[in-house]
Amino acid sequence: MSTENEGNENDAVPSVPSVPSVPPVPAAAPEGTPPESGLPGAPVSPASPEDAPTAQVPPVHPESDPGHSSSGERGPSPEQAYAQSHGQPQQPAQPPAPAQPPLGPAAWPPPPPAVPSYADAAGAQPWGAPVAPEAKPPRKRRAGGLVVAVAVAALVAGGIGGALGYRAADGGASGSTTVAAANSPKDFKRADGTIASVAAKALPSVVTIDAQSGDGEGGTGTGFVYDKEGHILTNNHVVASAADSGQLTATFSDGKKYDAEVVGRAQGYDVAVLKLKDAPDGLTPLPLGDSDKVAVGDSTIAIGAPFGLSNTVTTGIISAKNRPVASGDGSSNKNSYMSALQTDASINPGNSGGPLLDAGGAVIGINSAIQSTTGGGIGQSQAGSIGLGFAIPVNQAKNVAEQLIKTGQPVYPVIGATVTMEEKSGGAVISDEGAGGTPAVTPDGPAAKAGLKAGDVITKFNDKAVDSGPTLIGEIWTHKPGDKVTLTYERDGRTATADVVLGERKGDS
Repeated sequence: MSTENEGNENDAVPSVPSVPSVPPVPAAAPEGTPPESGLPGAPVSPASPEDAPTAQVPPVHPESDPGHSSSGERGPSPEQAYAQSHGQPQQPAQPPAPAQPPLGPAAWPPPPPAVPSYADAAGAQPWGAPVAPEAKPPRKRRAGGLVVAVAVAALVAGGIGGALGYRAADGGASGSTTVAAANSPKDFKRADGTIASVAAKALPSVVTIDAQSGDGEGGTGTGFVYDKEGHILTNNHVVASAADSGQLTATFSDGKKYDAEVVGRAQGYDVAVLKLKDAPDGLTPLPLGDSDKVAVGDSTIAIGAPFGLSNTVTTGIISAKNRPVASGDGSSNKNSYMSALQTDASINPGNSGGPLLDAGGAVIGINSAIQSTTGGGIGQSQAGSIGLGFAIPVNQAKNVAEQLIKTGQPVYPVIGATVTMEEKSGGAVISDEGAGGTPAVTPDGPAAKAGLKAGDVITKFNDKAVDSGPTLIGEIWTHKPGDKVTLTYERDGRTATADVVLGERKGDS
């Protein structure tokens, strides 16, 4: 609905009589007069509905049209009738234009007069009077094609310009022109709590990590400032290739780059801690939230360098909690296990190790893995986001980080039993034997002390359902050695429970 004239109904201008949308068929010329193409009296074939122009253009009337009056006299034109009904003097008809060469169907419709008859301009031609064509009418027939060509060129230049603009910004080239909005306040500030405000505070504490192995291979990931001493928290798989003999650098959002070294890493948790060499003063650690208090539906903000695009901010929500995830980097047969936070914030390769923030800007997780449609699994392969991203809960990551900073190696809580790794097996099944033919239940270990045996199927860890071995491991690793937990298990068709005090294992095996 148009709102142009709302509230102005009394000021509306009377409507102009409609005009036909196709060329009129003039009367035949008097006998003995040879037809001349291009003259007002020349016959014109009526246009078919498919060929008729869509714009309504006034027709060119011949001087005599017996077909319009039963008495043989021409009736008043619509313009004359309009002028008479409004008390305006009739203007005399203009003489016909000189004969012109035929222009074919493209010559219809003729161009309208410069000023319509109802305009208050002296000397205006009556609407519908013949108008002499411009000096070069054939060139006007190509105007449509010219406009299309220019539009396409503009679109192509826009795409090329975007790419060149990125390269120029990357290389420091100049020459672009910017226009500032005249009414933009110079001291414009966004309210606290907005996404822009949260991102602005967090970005200076997020780094892009470049890991190059000794043979020149490597990749890009993300990390964030953990403390004022220059420790950076990230994923193990981000730095694994350069941990032993490679080179690591961390680049802040202001472009400042620092060399870094690995303090410690935990392959099972997929957590690593770096330390900046010659760390600058004034580092601001990101505040850590409480991932246990996160609720499904809470807002999330992910910051990282997807596909190398540093300082990228995306948003979403917490889609699920305690999602069992076993992820691998594709370069080894070792997996990481987590009871993850699931989010639909866009996470892509390069986001790994970056912070997942809550609406207040506190870290609630470390972005680690995505569900991929191109490999059938969950991991860090070069796939794009489909809205299924997974983050290590920050409470777990904090415990691991403190271990790594203190001792340089991780400590894993264990139950002292080997379980099968088949997914969706109805529970975590204790294997018949352990690795290398060792007992599946460690003698005098936590599970053995609680009375568990090979073949038992663990179905619950405290109050959380367990459907597979990876799910059980992910739940165990959210705790600390020494924690007391309750396991529900099935044996010979009967259900029982056992209280287990978690043991520990140091280092990655």
